[in-house]
Amino acid sequence: MKAFKFIIKGQKYDVTVNETDENQLDVDVNGTTYKVEVEQNATTKKTPKLVRKPVTKSPGEGKLKKSEGGSYKVKAPLPGSIMKINVKPGDTVIKGQTLLVMEAMKMENNIQAEKEGTVADIKVKEGDSVLQDDVLLEME
Repeated sequence: MKAFKFIIKGQKYDVTVNETDENQLDVDVNGTTYKVEVEQNATTKKTPKLVRKPVTKSPGEGKLKKSEGGSYKVKAPLPGSIMKINVKPGDTVIKGQTLLVMEAMKMENNIQAEKEGTVADIKVKEGDSVLQDDVLLEME
């Protein structure tokens, strides 16, 4: 429902428009109701329609890559220095076992194995300073 106030040739009109069908309206003019049929001309939309080319995927795109089962890298969680190494290459470790002790922010931090495996290579030695995400050792 829409209400309008018109002044035509000095005469005031209170008009209320009620839509009943697609092209039929009930128009109330100063208390008198009229049924009005609207003649609709084709209107063009001012908003342009966005047309895009279909997306084509390159071969292999969107597929998960499986790891080749290579080594698992244990990385430093924060900068610090290596105080003690508890394993050597060839040792079998279990999940949760302490691999090395690292001093960071004046605290000793135990670096533990996140999964079971065999120590393949140790990249640091006691006393080394490491940065965050530096590789400490590799496991298979």
